Amino acid sequence: MAELALQTLSELPQPILTEQPKWNLQEVSGRLVEVSEPRPIAALSFAFLLVREAQALGECAAWVGTLDSVFYPPDAEKNGIDLDNLPVSRMLDMQHTGRVAEILLRSGAFRLVILDLGERHTLAAARLSQLHALARKHDACALFLTHKTLSAPSLGSLVSLRAHTTRKRIRADEFLCEIHVLRDKRRGGNWHWSTHLAGIGGYY
Repeated sequence: MAELALQTLSELPQPILTEQPKWNLQEVSGRLVEVSEPRPIAALSFAFLLVREAQALGECAAWVGTLDSVFYPPDAEKNGIDLDNLPVSRMLDMQHTGRVAEILLRSGAFRLVILDLGERHTLAAARLSQLHALARKHDACALFLTHKTLSAPSLGSLVSLRAHTTRKRIRADEFLCEIHVLRDKRRGGNWHWSTHLAGIGGYY
C-alpha cells in the first residue's frame, strides 16, 4: 500500500518553495490541518511528533476521538509521550468529538488538539468554522487524523494544510516515514518532509 501511494505522489508537481518547511509545531500553529492515510500508522507517528514537541515546550496537547479505537498507550510512551500530561477524550460520535475539541481550543490552554476522526471523517461546516477561528485566535492547531486514500477529498475548504503519509521499512525495526503536503494555503506550494522512526505504534 505504501509503495502504491508513493508512486501516485511522485506524479504531483515538484515543490517550488525556496525554503523547504519542516514538520513541526510552528508550521501547523494557527491552522486546521488534516493528515490522512488508509491505515494511519505513519500518520499517528507524525501526530506524536507534534505532541512530544508541544510537551517539551511546556505547551498542552489533547487527544479527542470516538469509542471505536484509540492509540496504543505503551507505543505512545515509547515514542516519548508523557501520558500523564496528555488528556484523552473518547466520545460517542463525531458531533461530540467536534464539540469537545471546540471547548478545548476555546479555553486557550491547548496549543495542539488532535481529532482522531477515523473512517467517519465528517464534521459540520459550522463546527469547522468555529475550530478555524479558535485556532487562529489562540495560535493553536486542530489536527485531524483521517483514514482515507490519497484521492479522497479533504474535510473542507477551511483545512489550511492537507497531507498524506507513507512509510517504508528500512530495517527490522526502522521505517522511513514521509509526510507529503498536498495543499498548503500559507505557503502556496506542495512539499514533503521525512524522518526515520523506530517501531511505529498503532491502534487497539
